[in-house]
Amino acid sequence: MLLGKSLIRSRMIAALRIIICCMPLLFLHKGVTAREKALKKASLIPQWVPQAQFAGYYVAKERGIYEKHGIDLTIIPGGPERQPSDLLKNRKADFATMWLSSGIQMRAEGTNVVNIAQMMQRSALMLVAKKSSGIKTPLDMNGKKVGLWGPIFQIQPRAFFKKYNLEVKVVRQSYSVNLFLRDGVDVASAMWYNEYHTILNSGLNPDELVTFFFHEHGQNFPEDSIYTLQDTFNRDPQLCKAFVTASLEGWRYAFTHPDLALDIVMENLKREHIPATRVHQKWMLERMKDLMPALGSHILTGTLHPEDYQKVAQALRENGLIREFPEFTAFYRNCGAHDEK
Repeated sequence: MLLGKSLIRSRMIAALRIIICCMPLLFLHKGVTAREKALKKASLIPQWVPQAQFAGYYVAKERGIYEKHGIDLTIIPGGPERQPSDLLKNRKADFATMWLSSGIQMRAEGTNVVNIAQMMQRSALMLVAKKSSGIKTPLDMNGKKVGLWGPIFQIQPRAFFKKYNLEVKVVRQSYSVNLFLRDGVDVASAMWYNEYHTILNSGLNPDELVTFFFHEHGQNFPEDSIYTLQDTFNRDPQLCKAFVTASLEGWRYAFTHPDLALDIVMENLKREHIPATRVHQKWMLERMKDLMPALGSHILTGTLHPEDYQKVAQALRENGLIREFPEFTAFYRNCGAHDEK
């Protein structure tokens, strides 16, 4: 009888030890589940296909930075069939990246979007000419054929032409630079991080070209911004702030770990079956590092400055693309941006 009681006691102690040992695992599992439930689901659509222009967002997702800030993010690849403005307007995406000019135009047309971070501080849009064409200064463009993209891309060039009192022959430019390479136009539109590099890769050297950066001629229209609907911001301003904070952190990580960032970009390009070279994506990432901080700074702020907003909005109105635009304080919501100081 005594032996039986001793055996029962031993078994009870053993069972208790097992329970005690398993308790931390039970609490750990409970904690993980709670964290998972705490994550807020959100979606982002960049304005184009996966490429280094959007590296910071893809890096922040792959490295768990959005999760760290409480967000379970889905990135919807952009492209010609998926426009950020449409998905944002139809509430199929919570956040979108668009040019500042596109955001202002969208707001003027009746969709209450708000800019929650101005990611690019300088314009990458430029005009390129071959020195062999005889064009060395803006005045040399007079009477020349100039390739321009659609209306939203023409605001800066037309302001440039007006500033220098130029009469040019505008030729509608496609997304290819072949017309310029074959001398079909004397001057081509290009993005510094994209088409300009394509021109260099075609065999032309930088010293054979003349570049006209609009931000160097008084037309600095900052481009890539993060937008959300006013309703989304009103409903959950903390989500918006967390998204901006995580995005800025993702970009900082991408710039300090470029090889990893390029690995992530190339993997996403492969996933979407988009052919691209790592060399071109590397150039793009390096140019984004140049363009996202303010001139003369290395700090990523996400700040939209009132003077930049006014300049772009007034240019849109002068070109007949909008009639009116909202006050700066109604359009911009500071979600974690800070000064360059």
